[in-house]
Amino acid sequence: MRYLTTLIILFFTVQICHSQTHELGVFLGGSNFIGDIGSTKYIAPNKPAIGAVWKWNRSNRHSFRFSAIFSELEGRDSESDDPRRQERNYSFKNGVVELAAGLEFTFFDYSLHDGRRNFTPYLFSGIAVAYHDNFYYRNDRIIDEDTESLAFGIPMALGVKGRLTEHIILSFEIGARYTFSDEIDGSEPDSHQIKDTMSIGNVNNNDWYVFSGLTITYTFGRKPCYCNF
Repeated sequence: MRYLTTLIILFFTVQICHSQTHELGVFLGGSNFIGDIGSTKYIAPNKPAIGAVWKWNRSNRHSFRFSAIFSELEGRDSESDDPRRQERNYSFKNGVVELAAGLEFTFFDYSLHDGRRNFTPYLFSGIAVAYHDNFYYRNDRIIDEDTESLAFGIPMALGVKGRLTEHIILSFEIGARYTFSDEIDGSEPDSHQIKDTMSIGNVNNNDWYVFSGLTITYTFGRKPCYCNF
C-alpha cells in the first residue's frame, strides 16, 4: 500500500509540473558471463548486446531509468585461467532478455538546459530480471530442460555521460549484474528432482554477467521544474 501511495503521488506531481525532461535511446555494446563455466575475467565482452533505454530526469543529480537489453551470454572453459576448468572444457550459450529499473545518480550537478556542465560520471543501481532458457550437463553433454526461468538481480553500473548536441547525450558505462540464480550457465538444473545430483561447480556462488557499452539518447520535453514529491 505504501508503494502504491507513492506512485499515485508521483503521478499527480507529474500532472502538476506539466514539464519534465525525458531521454529515449539505444544501448550498443557487449556482454560477458562470470560463473561456474567459462572465463574468470570480470570485464571481457565476447558477445554483442543491444537494447533500449528511457530516462526521466527528476533533478540535476538523479534520474529514474528503465532499460531492456538482449544478449547471448557465452562461457568457455578453454578461455579460463583455471587449469581445472581448461581440463573440464565445458561451454555454453544462453540468450537473455533483461529488464531493469532503478535510479541513476550523477557525481556533479548536470543540467540538460543551461549548458553549465557538459559531462559527469554517474552511478546506476536498482533491480533487474533476466529471462533465459534452462539446461544442465550430463556426461559432458548439454541437456535442454525445455523450460525457462527469470533470474532476478541487482545491477551496479559506473559510467560517464556528456552532451554532444542540444538534444543528443552520449554515455559509456560498465554494468555488472549480480543475480540470485545459479542456473544461467546450466551449473544448477531448474528441476528440483535432479538439482542435487546434476549440479556442478560452487553451489554457493550465484551467477554474474556484465554489460559494457555506449548509450545514445535523445532528449525531449520542456525545461523541467524539478518539483519535489
